[in-house]
Amino acid sequence: MPEWEPVVGLEIHVHLKTRTKMFCRCELAYGAPENTRTCPVCLAHPGSLPVPNERAVEWTIKLGLALGCEIAPHAVFHRKNYFYRDLPKGYQISQYDEPLCLDGRFTVPQAGGDLEVGIVRAHLEEDAAKSVHVGGAGGRSVRAEYSKVDHNRGGTPLVEIVTRPDLRSSEDAKRFLQLLRQTVVELGISDAEMERGSLRVDANVSVRPAGSSELRTRWELKNMNSFNFIARGIDFAIDEQIKVYEAGGEPVQDTYDFDPSLGALTRHRSKEEADDYRYFPEPDLVPVEPPRELVERLRAELPELPGARVRRLEPAVGFDLAGDLVASGRDGLHERLLSADALEPRLVANAVMNEIAGAGVDPDAVNAEELAKVLRERERLPRDVYVDAIAASASPGFAAARYLEQTAITDAAELGPLVDRILAANEAQVAAYRAGKEGLLGFFVGQVMRETQGKADPRATSELLRDKLRQL
Repeated sequence: MPEWEPVVGLEIHVHLKTRTKMFCRCELAYGAPENTRTCPVCLAHPGSLPVPNERAVEWTIKLGLALGCEIAPHAVFHRKNYFYRDLPKGYQISQYDEPLCLDGRFTVPQAGGDLEVGIVRAHLEEDAAKSVHVGGAGGRSVRAEYSKVDHNRGGTPLVEIVTRPDLRSSEDAKRFLQLLRQTVVELGISDAEMERGSLRVDANVSVRPAGSSELRTRWELKNMNSFNFIARGIDFAIDEQIKVYEAGGEPVQDTYDFDPSLGALTRHRSKEEADDYRYFPEPDLVPVEPPRELVERLRAELPELPGARVRRLEPAVGFDLAGDLVASGRDGLHERLLSADALEPRLVANAVMNEIAGAGVDPDAVNAEELAKVLRERERLPRDVYVDAIAASASPGFAAARYLEQTAITDAAELGPLVDRILAANEAQVAAYRAGKEGLLGFFVGQVMRETQGKADPRATSELLRDKLRQL
């Protein structure tokens, strides 16, 4: 059997967090009562005319620049025709062969070098309404008893980003999406929350013999609401297509839902091609021709992009920690802590990604000046005191002094009598330790920590125990 190579391309849909919809003045609000944010324009009443949202156009250009795209001097809105219950007009105002942003490159740092992912286009359109599926399993249309439509979402400004099929694994796709999402959030144009639907991803997956350059029949995976589920869905589709080929068959181009709870693909509908949508220019809208001075102003506003920050942090903390810090948006806290105190960068990175993230603390709200003092003295603090300080570090009025005065017990003169009593009370464990079971040291340390209510310094306790056990 041949070795197989996955070929993955992504279509990413990003809701822009403008105040109003794309072509009308209806205000956008997540969670508003169903069908309360509508008007004749977004409900397609006869005679109503669309008016473009200027802010949405500017934000799309800004995103395109961050993706390394060329900004078109002349972009055209088209009508994308199809009939579905969540599309009252019977068409969607979108962009087709003359989009705003074309031919970009997005850099994904990897341990062995950079992965360059080509961006075919980033175009602006209006979102469809939302189908609410009732009954069945998991709220999916294929098993629902019936469906309702909420038109609040219809008309929301939406940017669709289409990549080239440059990804070769689910892990590549996941890392790309994490960095792309962080870019979108840092630009301030979207919350990009998959749970709320403001970031949605479709994956186009195919396989081919390793070393081949052909593009074979692809499956489109839809309705995946987390990066981990996307990666699992891609892996599942890869495995299924390989099975089809190795059984002598040919995959049929189709669209699927991936159900992570079942680990299964469900056929969604046949995959449309551009001809099926009968695109033609939107007659009620003039072309968009962004002035060059606007484009250059937006280019100057771009922050340092996540990929560049990973490479900048890598020498100090290593590639894995640098990637995790940036992809999670916690590298800003890492840098603020280092600015507050000359701490060891890797120590701070581990604290940010493990203890602070694990405590669910908002990194943007942390008082870095005060928390840096706690990190500086972390070895002198009882564990419970240190944990409490981490948990409180984003609270108003957080001050390190309250915690630093609760230093751990390190004095051998104070710990010695307690250690003697514990060793005398556990003669069997002492004998086993001296016979070679050195892992029992942790047992003795635990006994000391219990007796001192966690106030003994673990390092000093361990050293004292070793000395006494050697002397017995």
